[in-house]
Amino acid sequence: MMTVYQELADALRERLAVIGDAGLRKTPAEHMERLKAVSGRIMDIQERLPEKIDPRLRHFLDRCSFDKALEMLDALDKERVTHLD
Repeated sequence: MMTVYQELADALRERLAVIGDAGLRKTPAEHMERLKAVSGRIMDIQERLPEKIDPRLRHFLDRCSFDKALEMLDALDKERVTHLD
């Protein structure tokens, strides 16, 4: 079962993919629509986060520092997996 944090990380990765898609940039209207869609998904997921989350993650999300938020989520996920070994 995917957690809300995993969903958020996936959406943030999708955002980076859309931004980096050179082919999609050739059609600006479609590029903008894809960015709007993934941004909406990120906002929807943010609303489902627990009220009490790491204050740094909240800070990154509130300020749309999505790259930093993704780095933090990835680091937390690696830490969780390491503790399972």
